[in-house]
Amino acid sequence: MSRVQAVDHLVVSVSDFAVSKNFYSGLFAFLGFEIMNEMPAAMGWSNGNTRFWIYQADPQGKAHPYRKGDVGFHHYAWSLNSRKDVDELQTWLEQSGAEIVDPAGEYYDDYYAVFFLDPDGMKLEGMHYGE
Repeated sequence: MSRVQAVDHLVVSVSDFAVSKNFYSGLFAFLGFEIMNEMPAAMGWSNGNTRFWIYQADPQGKAHPYRKGDVGFHHYAWSLNSRKDVDELQTWLEQSGAEIVDPAGEYYDDYYAVFFLDPDGMKLEGMHYGE
C-alpha cells in the first residue's frame, strides 16, 4: 500500500496576482521560505519541506470570489517552532496590515495559533502544539 510522506505543495488561485505576490512574498520571507520559481502569472516558494504556489485565476474564476464555507479550501496552517514564533508572526501581520481574524492565543489545550486572511480572504494560520 502506498503511504503519504508529507504534503508536497499547495497551489491557490488568486484574483489579483500582483497584490497576492506582494503579500505572500513578505509572508514567506518572514517565515524563512525562498522563491522557487516565478513566472508572469505564477510564483512558488519553498522552505525545503513545504512548497506553496499562487497562480492568477482565469476570468471565469475571478467572477466567483473566494468564500470560506464553499466547497474547497477552508484554511491552511503552518506549524511553527514555538508560541514565541506565533506571537512574532502576529506582530509581522499587524505591521504588514494583514487582517487578523483570531489573534494569537490558546484555542485548544496545547494549541496556540493566530488566524489571518490573505488578500482574497483565504484563511491562513500559524500554530504551535505544546508549551
